[in-house]
Amino acid sequence: MEIQTFSYDNRIVRNFGIATLLWGVVGMLVGVLIAFDLVFPSLNFNLPFTTFGRIRPLHTNAVIFAFVGNAIFMGVYYSLQRLCRARMFSDLLGRIHFWGWQAIIVSAAVTLVLGITTSKEYAELEWPIDILIALVWVVFAVNMFGTIIRRRERHMYVSIWFYIATVVTVAVLHIVNSFELPVTFLKSYPLYAGVQDALVQWWYGHNAVAFFLTTPYLGLMYYFLPKAANRPVYSYRLSIVHFWSLIFLYIWAGPHHLLYTALPDWAQSLGTVFSIMLIAPSWGGMINGLLTLRGAWDKVREDAVLKFMVVAVTAYGMATFEGPMLSLKNVNAIAHYTDWIIAHVHIGALGWNGFLTFGMLYWLWPRLWNTPLYSRKLANVHFWISTLGIVFYAVAMYTSGVTQSLLWKQFTVNGTLQYPNFLETTIRIIPLYLVRAIGGTMYLGGVLLMIYNLVRTARHGTFVAEEQQQAAAEPAGDGGQASNRHRWLEKRPVQFALLAAVVILVGGLVEIIPTYVVKSNIPTIASVKPYTPLELEGRDLYIREACNSCHSQMVRPFRSETERYGEYSKAGEFVYDHPFLWGSKRTGPDLQRVGRKYPHFWHYLHMNEPSSVSPGSIMPSYPWLLTNDLNTGHLERKITVLRTLGVPYPAGYEERAAQDLRMQAEQITAELIKNGAPAEPQKEIVALIAYLQRLGTDIKAQTPK
Repeated sequence: MEIQTFSYDNRIVRNFGIATLLWGVVGMLVGVLIAFDLVFPSLNFNLPFTTFGRIRPLHTNAVIFAFVGNAIFMGVYYSLQRLCRARMFSDLLGRIHFWGWQAIIVSAAVTLVLGITTSKEYAELEWPIDILIALVWVVFAVNMFGTIIRRRERHMYVSIWFYIATVVTVAVLHIVNSFELPVTFLKSYPLYAGVQDALVQWWYGHNAVAFFLTTPYLGLMYYFLPKAANRPVYSYRLSIVHFWSLIFLYIWAGPHHLLYTALPDWAQSLGTVFSIMLIAPSWGGMINGLLTLRGAWDKVREDAVLKFMVVAVTAYGMATFEGPMLSLKNVNAIAHYTDWIIAHVHIGALGWNGFLTFGMLYWLWPRLWNTPLYSRKLANVHFWISTLGIVFYAVAMYTSGVTQSLLWKQFTVNGTLQYPNFLETTIRIIPLYLVRAIGGTMYLGGVLLMIYNLVRTARHGTFVAEEQQQAAAEPAGDGGQASNRHRWLEKRPVQFALLAAVVILVGGLVEIIPTYVVKSNIPTIASVKPYTPLELEGRDLYIREACNSCHSQMVRPFRSETERYGEYSKAGEFVYDHPFLWGSKRTGPDLQRVGRKYPHFWHYLHMNEPSSVSPGSIMPSYPWLLTNDLNTGHLERKITVLRTLGVPYPAGYEERAAQDLRMQAEQITAELIKNGAPAEPQKEIVALIAYLQRLGTDIKAQTPK
């Protein structure tokens, strides 16, 4: 049998590793900044580029797609070559992938701070960047599948299954959720509206967590944990059950983010049922990981790499138990829109993704530079600092979340809300926000310590760019009678990918299609009309400033919410909302029924200096809205695009839209001037006021006094 000599490419692994460290610091630093913003609002600096709303999506995108994304590619490029006993299919494609992904990250950072956003969580980037993401993902897919197809190892190890599922599913999620109609080069409206947009977004959002933050990391766990422990995976059979049940069940669970909303009940119930079933495969993966360490626990006590990995797998188990629990309606009624969800998300992000990444980096760096780790002691110090940081963060946010929910729902003996002013609840949890910020700072401090340790490690060693290997030139085919059906499948990457695609498509199709073909799912309301041109421009300003990061627009059918806000929300109210703006967190009160609740002058003062009308408010000021002229240059195009999407603007209305905009702006301005505000009809604040005053007024509903 012919013995072939080849080499593994470590340059691409190093490059993605360095990018992981760089963007990790950036993303976590922004996270610490916005955590302190909520304690000291002056840190927003009254600048449009530093408000919580603008930099919060910068933080989430930097951590998810820059830090975690680069870590995924680092681990995949390292492990895939060794699992396939083959160099990556194309060094050129690897370089295009690397620089293309960094270009996406930089583009995201620039556009988000400029307020160029779709407002859809984890999918805020506008259409040109969406196209670039798709193209770069295809480059990665070609490089990965090319490597698998020309592998020297016939059997595809379990890690590769998870890599294949990730590549296939992320492509489907991204493309379906990114269907949008461009207005300009950096502005678009989504194809979907209201309830349908919410369902597609959280089908995407939940499964972005599943197939970007979970399945690739499970693949990495199945490779790096056994390597670090020098032990075989506990159970091959369990890994099969874990993989197929996980990817099938996960795709159905998105609607549990929309419990008690205007989403049809059947969709909510499906999300809950499949979320509960997810416990089994998720914990199967955790058990398989932890039991791989059987007989190696003495090593865990000494080795920082294994410490990080053990806590990572444990955090995965905690998060994947809590997620199904939060999908139970009685638990969700307490937790949703509160800081409890922030704690839940960060157990996964800081514990599962962060710690497994740190473990991989500490394991990889000495091997890439052919030298021992500079300091095992510093690595252990990093572990304990960051672990305490997670504890501080999580305890503060769990406490804050439960406090919020209890105060929001509390009634007096006379049957009235005990805390009718939303701000009362916010003020009480500010000390917990400070504890959260301290915990985040500790976690970031540990990362900086790790970077120092890795830099010193690299300086003491010599980088191994080409790792020479020898292997038999075996064909990648079956090579004889397969022992069982799954073994047969493990030798055929194309068939494996097609089957994985079918498995993940079923759930999405069953949940999404009925909301389009069965009209009763979205009953219409005759009194609901399209936004006026001025309201439409104001809505786009609301999106630009990411107000939905702190405010929901969804009154749930709870007595505490209808007493506080007014009539609960109906599906038909949102049929012209491109995109939906239901939000996922209430740092401020719900705004679905805020229309006509306050005079124009109140909104004018509130946006200029929130504390002037709401003493103690932690909302940032927006003084530029009072001085910036409203850009209406694309108004006609906006009307045309929305009509194409089904919004019933009359034919030719775009030609007189500007006139209607001026008339409404002058009416609002006249009232503002009457109350002493130096307002001008062409300013952005006028459009935003028009939009806020419209919210929730299309239906006749009882509003709280």
